[in-house]
Amino acid sequence: EPANPEARPNPDTQQQEAIFKTLLVTVQHFFGGFARLFHGLTDPRSAADITYPLPALLATGVLLFLLRLRARRQINLLLRGNAATAAKYQACFGIAQCPHGDTLNALCRRLLLPQVQEVVTGMTETLIRRKVLYPHRLLDQYFLVVIDGTGVLTFTERHCPHCMTRTSKGQTLYYHPVLEAKLVTATGLVFSLMTEFIENPNEYPTKQDCELKAFYRLAPRLKQRFPRLPLCLLLDGLFAGSPVFTLCEQYHWQYLIVLQEKDMPSVHAEFAALLPLAPENHLFFRTGVRSEIHQTFDWMNEILYAPTPTGREHTVAVMRCLESKPAAQGQRTTVRFKWITSFTVTPHNILSLANQGGRLRWKIENEGFNVQKNGGYALEHVYSEDANAGKVFYLLLQIAHLVAQLIEYGSLFRQAFPKGVGSAQNIAFRLLEAWRNLQLGADDVQRMLDARIQIRFTPP
Repeated sequence: EPANPEARPNPDTQQQEAIFKTLLVTVQHFFGGFARLFHGLTDPRSAADITYPLPALLATGVLLFLLRLRARRQINLLLRGNAATAAKYQACFGIAQCPHGDTLNALCRRLLLPQVQEVVTGMTETLIRRKVLYPHRLLDQYFLVVIDGTGVLTFTERHCPHCMTRTSKGQTLYYHPVLEAKLVTATGLVFSLMTEFIENPNEYPTKQDCELKAFYRLAPRLKQRFPRLPLCLLLDGLFAGSPVFTLCEQYHWQYLIVLQEKDMPSVHAEFAALLPLAPENHLFFRTGVRSEIHQTFDWMNEILYAPTPTGREHTVAVMRCLESKPAAQGQRTTVRFKWITSFTVTPHNILSLANQGGRLRWKIENEGFNVQKNGGYALEHVYSEDANAGKVFYLLLQIAHLVAQLIEYGSLFRQAFPKGVGSAQNIAFRLLEAWRNLQLGADDVQRMLDARIQIRFTPP
């Protein structure tokens, strides 16, 4: 034990170094570092105007969300002008200080959106290729992709010619939603795969854009980008219909789509008529810590569906799950789930299709959109008034959310904080404290990157 108490390692400093190393090494380990991550982007600036390298600026954009700063001006208030932060920028990017938030915005206004999208898509593809996500495939084969829309920005006055509009009680709102294709797992991981921005073609369109139209734009992009990847789409009832069935058949995608009672009455009628003739298509299952959750499954294959007498026929299956749980005063509550699917359902796969498939559609709402809106990322904040920059900031948020999940469930963080730190927002707080207070030089950073490590990814 050191004779001088001041020579003892400072626990706060050790933790700050551990969390900073986790961030730096995680990005390096999976994606080759920030410079390599953004190497495919075209820098729109002339060489004479460049003060900050493009990777340094975009890494700052990722930090804006990763550190949960919630507004662009916080870059200037919390990072820029801070000596410890400046030293890290010098060590990591070779520049004297953190860039100004307005400089980042000026770059985002001019970046090519498809190139930024490719960074997001490429990160998730990297995790697929490195087999990080292989254990989470449905039936050990299909990657689960939820496609759903959400609102992002809302204004009381027109923001741009492409604003969507909605009038309620005499007041018109102008808003910008997106359609997201997110790869999800039963353990709660949600990684953005591809984004389609929902927007009107001009200020006075004959018909407004919508989720379905956006889906028909996104699907060919997804197929072209991943022509051979086995996908199973998890969709809500909006997508239950012949055009989506046809497209999935054409692209060789499987699907599990929520079947609402009011939709596709002929399918409901045939399911109800045929089910009594197949009593073997029935399974009872108990789950929960004490087997207190009871699930009753019924299914029927080879149901023919055609939207019109002369329309294209589709052969589909229908699955139904009645789930009951204990409630107050010894009562039980029952919830019904119903899906239409391209899979042939059997007693051997019904549990996986329902519990590790169809039931996961809600994760895009909870672990995806809800976390990004209410978990400190401030998805609905206006990070830029410029339309192109706003979209770039949205994609930078997706990058930050992906990195945050890799940090939280990677072995580096688990080893440094075996008891955890309480919440994902606490990880962001500790990262911010490390950026602002931890004194590191170029040699320290290089030593972290040179260390031989192995990151094991253990999701919740």
